[in-house]
Amino acid sequence: MKKNKEINRSYKKNNNRNHFKYFYIVTTIFFSFILTFIYYLYMPIDTPKKAKIPSGSISHVMSELDKQGFEVSFIDRYILYFMGKPKAGVIDFGDKKSISRLDFLHQIINFSPSHTPNQITLIPGETLEIFFEEIAAQTELNKTLLFDEYKKLSPYPEAGISADTYFVSDNMNEKQLIGFLIKESEAKYSKLAKKYQGSYNTKDWQRILTIASIIQKEAANTKEMPLIASVIYNRLAKKMKLQMDGTLNYGKYSHIKVTPERIQNDTSSFNTYKNYGLPDSPIGAVSPEAIDAAINPAKTNYLYFVKNSSGTHTFSSDFETHRKAIESGN
Repeated sequence: MKKNKEINRSYKKNNNRNHFKYFYIVTTIFFSFILTFIYYLYMPIDTPKKAKIPSGSISHVMSELDKQGFEVSFIDRYILYFMGKPKAGVIDFGDKKSISRLDFLHQIINFSPSHTPNQITLIPGETLEIFFEEIAAQTELNKTLLFDEYKKLSPYPEAGISADTYFVSDNMNEKQLIGFLIKESEAKYSKLAKKYQGSYNTKDWQRILTIASIIQKEAANTKEMPLIASVIYNRLAKKMKLQMDGTLNYGKYSHIKVTPERIQNDTSSFNTYKNYGLPDSPIGAVSPEAIDAAINPAKTNYLYFVKNSSGTHTFSSDFETHRKAIESGN
């Protein structure tokens, strides 16, 4: 009996020693991990002068920072999951050659962007050819890639981006920028279509945009727009050619004066001197006023108009009156 008690005491003693040993090992590993983690957080990270933080997931942000030369790792991704989502924008580190990793991660979450958003404006009547050229000139984006993304995302060959001023981040790539512009424009078009027609159908809406784009090119001001619209609808109803210079100001010809040579040689559907009906697609960007005029034309008998000495247009219902208006210039 005594021997059994001694065996039990020895077993308990050994068991306690083993527990202590395991506790010591686990505690040592835990504190070693903590110390290593703290050391990792305070390790210096080289900082180029600026960092562009893109919008998107944490993984995407880390991937883009790695491309920019920052020594980030998968550990940083998990740290950010607990710290918070990075802000999109540009961090200016100034003359700092390096900062601690913790400070770096903290800054990409809490920094105040060192720049204001880019402002880009698509004026009414302008073509995508010119618009994308201007964007490429003021950013590092590629005009060809902008067109490629536009063709993938927009249901319209032209006018798929509404004439307006947009504020965009300078860290957007071609796909992100075009996606943003088209999303904004589609929301506007859908709202207008539902207001006027009850529903939004891209096939029907392309016809509206095409007519609106002609109005946009031809009208001297918004007051004239319903009158220009009436001429378009009246000529279409009578199966007359539109014969409007504005339709030939498409694409790269946006600001090129229409000459007799252009009229004779242009074989596109935009040449309304040669072709009956509307062009196959819009000519350029349109304003809400042009869309309103395309849907609500004035009720007139006008078939002709010509620019007068005041810079507006004189409208006529017959060719004889129109010819006199041309001769008088009033």
